[in-house]
Amino acid sequence: MIALLQRVSEASVQINAQRTAEIANGLLVLIGVERDDTAARVDRLLERLLGYRVFADAQGRMNLSVSDIRGGLLLVPQFTLVADTSTGTRPGFSTAAEPATGRHWFEFMVEAAQRRHHQVASGRFGADMQIALVNDGPVTFWLQS
Repeated sequence: MIALLQRVSEASVQINAQRTAEIANGLLVLIGVERDDTAARVDRLLERLLGYRVFADAQGRMNLSVSDIRGGLLLVPQFTLVADTSTGTRPGFSTAAEPATGRHWFEFMVEAAQRRHHQVASGRFGADMQIALVNDGPVTFWLQS
């Protein structure tokens, strides 16, 4: 499982011109599900996301996590994160999970996050979404479990 996390001052998801999810200060996390993902990988990635220290402490150092600041967590499924771009001019998706499996693990992550964190919003698997964000920093990290 792959996560591209961005520290944001705000982020939202629109589907069919309707805002369906939004957060203020926190993390927007794009999630890519790979063929061999498991519950253990999902749990490990979620643990890292909630504990990853990307927010400033009193001294201005990135020393606080989204859990520490009680920030928002916006999870968005992003199939293209798992693309193989190593050759040619067209991405390959042989490492991506099949749609039903991808949906299962993405929804599993959202449910687990909702149990562990106070403010969780999400995009919708398979939907055509428009994502708006204000990247704070910018601060962007790639995590893989």
